[in-house]
Amino acid sequence: MYSKTAITRAWPGLGAAIVACTLFADSVAAKDQEFTVADRVSAQGLDLGQPAGANEFYSRLKHAAVVVCTHGNRVGLAPVADPKACYEKALGGAVRFANLKLVTQAYLQTHTLQEAAAFGIDVPVQVAAK
Repeated sequence: MYSKTAITRAWPGLGAAIVACTLFADSVAAKDQEFTVADRVSAQGLDLGQPAGANEFYSRLKHAAVVVCTHGNRVGLAPVADPKACYEKALGGAVRFANLKLVTQAYLQTHTLQEAAAFGIDVPVQVAAK
């Protein structure tokens, strides 16, 4: 029983390591060249198995999506043609990549099941029923 508990508690940490890689956004043009702007999102210090931790992580994802779809923390980048579409694509991609039930639930508080499906977000049946 103890080893199973240890594995269960380790999973959110593994999820955090995978999610921390990058947040993808649309390509943006800078001096006739295309660049992909990415931002690292850390789940350090959060328990992604608890609603409060998942909601905080989702807030970090939203903030990163705003950054990469606006100024990108870079000088000299031309603005994206449609920042709202870029934001939705970046956020949807990050939630799909995270693939965590509670983060998906946070996403579905402000998005529809159809929007989730459009970005390939796997919605568990229990989550969709709520």
